[in-house]
Amino acid sequence: MQADRQGRLSGFAMLSDAAVQEMAAWRQDLHRHPETAFDEHRTAGKIAGLLRSFGLEVATGIGRTGVVGTLRAGGGSRSIGLRADMDALHLHEQGELPYRSQHAGRMHACGHDGHCAMLLGAARHLAESRAFDGTVQFIFQPAEENEGGGQEMLEDGLFERFPVDGVYGMHNWPGLPLGQMAMHPGPMMMAFDLFEIRLRGQGGHAAMPERTRDVIAAQAQLVTALQSIVSRNVDPLDCAVLSVTQVEAGSTWNIIPEQALLRGTVRYVDPAVQAVIESRMRELVDHIALAMGVEADMDYWYRYPATINAEEETWLAADVAAQLLGEANVRTKMRPSMASEDFAFMLRERPGCYAWLGVDGPAPGAGLHSPHYDFNDQALAIGAAYWIKLVETALASAAKPTER
Repeated sequence: MQADRQGRLSGFAMLSDAAVQEMAAWRQDLHRHPETAFDEHRTAGKIAGLLRSFGLEVATGIGRTGVVGTLRAGGGSRSIGLRADMDALHLHEQGELPYRSQHAGRMHACGHDGHCAMLLGAARHLAESRAFDGTVQFIFQPAEENEGGGQEMLEDGLFERFPVDGVYGMHNWPGLPLGQMAMHPGPMMMAFDLFEIRLRGQGGHAAMPERTRDVIAAQAQLVTALQSIVSRNVDPLDCAVLSVTQVEAGSTWNIIPEQALLRGTVRYVDPAVQAVIESRMRELVDHIALAMGVEADMDYWYRYPATINAEEETWLAADVAAQLLGEANVRTKMRPSMASEDFAFMLRERPGCYAWLGVDGPAPGAGLHSPHYDFNDQALAIGAAYWIKLVETALASAAKPTER
């Protein structure tokens, strides 16, 4: 099966045109009604209702608003988990789509609406065909964007209540052409931490700085010094990013403020690199504050671990994708993304694979997290077919895939 020049896929006899159109309708309905972290009540209700209509066993309220649909066929004891994220972003949609967000300040700017529609389409097809031997857990996860819904589901007993031998995730990926997929063993995406640094000094008149303890000057020194950590304290062969993303201080032109604030994020794969970065950050905060005559303290939060694919499960997923798209359309050698994904929590508990699904047509649109982003509905058939073929392959034969 090959993708033609218009980016449309032929040969997916398993999915009728009507089935793909219905997936698009589900996707556009979810796009019209976006819900953010742990507020996915309508979204979860719609998904649970559809899963029940397909004949699946359905559990709700897992990790607060998560949904799991269970489907069994044959007498096999093996099981597989497939995960889609449900939440939208706190972002005001700027496009003029007929199904644009009806909720001001919230939109599906990361394509999670498409992820849900593809997994629902696969669930319906597999419920009708039962062309596998074992159990499939369809995991619809809340709060992927910053709030760790994957971890919440695990803490709520996800894999104890719904056992799986392996777990698989997928994300649409602007920059990758429609009709292609990408995955590789090892790190796919980075770990994600946050920090906040608070500075306290003595404010005063901007014309009399000698009578103040200037937090603005200390703030400027810190922003510059923090950027030296990756370039001077981390091995150049290790990957890491430290970005200051918020700088707050002051209220007017002629007053030196008493307080200032810095916030930002740290990305890495190796926990040893994280330890170096955090330790060095604390040293710089303490020493620059002392040198500038101000007080400072820092909070550092560990958020998402690195998203690390298991070897065997990744080659299985790559072989499945190659059967659908052709070997040339499956990339297994590429650099990981410095972005992060809380599917990493599930991959720490069970082996699995996280894949990227190409969505770019001849004229690529807006990128993820843009107020103009819209999931490409032409990718729905590809994603659903991948899920279907993955289940049929993983739960049909114990033979190991051939490594490339």
